[in-house]
Amino acid sequence: MRKSLKFGAIIFLAACGGLPAADVPAARRGPQVDDYFGEKVADPYRWMEDIDSPETAAWVAAERAATAQALAAVPERTRVRTRLRELWNYPRFGLPQTRGGRMFFTKNDGLQNQAVPYVVDAPGRAPRVLIDPNLLSSEGTVAATEISPSDDGSLLGYGLATAGSDWNELHVRDVASGRDLPDVVRWVKFSGIAWTKDNAGFFYSRFPEVPKGDRLFGRLTGRQLLYHRLGTEQSADRLIFEMKDHPDWFFGGEVTDDGRYLVISVDQNDRTENALYVADLAEPGAPRLRAPVVRLLDRFDARYTFLGNRGTVLFVLTTLDAPRGRVVAIDLVSPGPAAWRTPVPQAEDAIEDAGFVGGRIVVSKLHDVQSRLTAFAPDGSSRRDLPLPGVGCVTALSGRSDDPALYYGFSSFLAPESIMSCDVATGRQTVFQEPRTAFDPSAFETTEMFYPSRDGMRIPMFVTARKGLRRDGTAAAWLYGYGGFAVAVKPEYAVPVAVWLEMGGIYVQANLRGGSEYGEAWHLAGTKERKQNVFDDFVAAAEYLVAQGYTRRDRLVIEGRSNGGLLIGAVLNQRPDLAAVALPGVGVMDMLRYHTFTVGASWAADFGTSEDPAGYRILKAYSPLHNIRETARYPAVLITTGDHDDRVFPAHSFKYAAALQHAAARVAGSGPVLIRIESNAGHGGSTGTSPVSKVIDEWADKIGFAAHYVAPGTLAAPGDR
Repeated sequence: MRKSLKFGAIIFLAACGGLPAADVPAARRGPQVDDYFGEKVADPYRWMEDIDSPETAAWVAAERAATAQALAAVPERTRVRTRLRELWNYPRFGLPQTRGGRMFFTKNDGLQNQAVPYVVDAPGRAPRVLIDPNLLSSEGTVAATEISPSDDGSLLGYGLATAGSDWNELHVRDVASGRDLPDVVRWVKFSGIAWTKDNAGFFYSRFPEVPKGDRLFGRLTGRQLLYHRLGTEQSADRLIFEMKDHPDWFFGGEVTDDGRYLVISVDQNDRTENALYVADLAEPGAPRLRAPVVRLLDRFDARYTFLGNRGTVLFVLTTLDAPRGRVVAIDLVSPGPAAWRTPVPQAEDAIEDAGFVGGRIVVSKLHDVQSRLTAFAPDGSSRRDLPLPGVGCVTALSGRSDDPALYYGFSSFLAPESIMSCDVATGRQTVFQEPRTAFDPSAFETTEMFYPSRDGMRIPMFVTARKGLRRDGTAAAWLYGYGGFAVAVKPEYAVPVAVWLEMGGIYVQANLRGGSEYGEAWHLAGTKERKQNVFDDFVAAAEYLVAQGYTRRDRLVIEGRSNGGLLIGAVLNQRPDLAAVALPGVGVMDMLRYHTFTVGASWAADFGTSEDPAGYRILKAYSPLHNIRETARYPAVLITTGDHDDRVFPAHSFKYAAALQHAAARVAGSGPVLIRIESNAGHGGSTGTSPVSKVIDEWADKIGFAAHYVAPGTLAAPGDR
């Protein structure tokens, strides 16, 4: 064993008893009762939705104190945190973007709180820092986002997000001097920066200015697409597109690589299908901003994703008559479906990502959740398979239609993300960046298997464990799931997983319905009235692990975030006996009111809403907040959220924690139920804006808590095995 892994003698985690009793406050139960189509539903913690009220603030402070007291008694946390810091301390790069002879990318040296944008001014030159967001906040809570160079590479558009918020403030930096222009664009959320070819300005989407009291958590409507010309005030920005008749709909624009067209994707809040609109900017060097917006694909009959163009021909990834995806070529001269060509037809494997790079259509497919990468000629006359570095997943694609180089990320459960450069014409590949870490993967292996869900559906699942694992039920297993929003949960490396494996645990990832692993049909099978399939898939995964001797229920940890937090909350109510530990993070817990907060209305395509009788009945049947059982014996539960989470309103977790604590206090041996409320933090996870130091602290608490409550003798200290 390498010297760096020697921590000392083996200690057995999981004390013989629980944590010392913490003074968990009993939240006031108010009189609020709502009437849903004649049915009375109590909401005793409605007052917690007033996040800034003195009563909510007092409850949050008391919960923080109680959780801190309880977690301070977890001896495992210190050594877990030490190992997390060691394994997190390696350089990580973002995918490069090339513009005007310059290359732009982000890099984190290892333990920097935020990734730093860099530029390489010319081949052979050393990278230099463009913006260091770590200097903008003592806590590292300001992140640089939406990194977007102008077409000639002379300017860099970027956003600043504070305290994990989804709100961005856009700025423009002169690349040569490293100084910002005076331009500042505010009230931006979920928007890219789409430069015009003349480098004189960019398109972006924003919401109207939100009243002060609702700036983080108020419901957002009235989105607009605007154009900002450099050197002017935001108040002078030109309105390009809005939908006053549909204030809840989402849309965003992008400019084709040749600068000719503005392409707008429009999403309804209650449907998974979208529309695609186009504005002809005519002359790229002097774009016609008054160009009419043409509703090219406006039937909302499928998903449409713009990939790129060659002249008047747009290449579009669609699920129309192809639930696993196909790429069609649409000539704007004759755009009717009868004239479409299909250079990439639907195949057995689902298309998970695609782009138009180097004059070729590059497609990333999933074959049983493992990536395959292929480049197609624009007319479909030829194809070239692009070999991947191993068995794993393509994490992202980057490249332009006029650039021969495709950049892509590749990872697996046991290998951190490498950045590869590929000439799509020849297939020649080189390593742009390959990480080196203190984790030794040689002792571990990943096995993909399939298990039957409750209805017999075949569900894929990955099990990563030490080689030679004895299937005698003695190992602790960590089961993760998501199952929603057409998100494919792929086999990617994560430092907390590596630490758990070193401790002797098993890491399991189940690919539940609701994701996109097998295309749009797989996604729809986990939405609205079919949402119970997701919970059944997850429960079946846990039962399969036990039946096959991988673990036991008293050694099982279940975890999920966001939509996955909803998953854990629902499963806990339906099967409180399933696991020893549950970790629901930033979960959507109040399914009857989720659509009234922040951007929640846009999730109705997956969930439906309680505003109609059928939707109400479906949501009420599984809503985590409304199905807590006051006679059930719940396992140890650690709920996590951020006090600035303006994506999933933190009141979801507040109300759920108070209700679950109220129930657990009435059943001997139930819990403990704790809530960890991070300060100056948002949604975390996929947002990429959480400071590394805060992420490490949270994972030390989660892994330490989990280790403490699985059966005694199950795990060792990190690095001891």
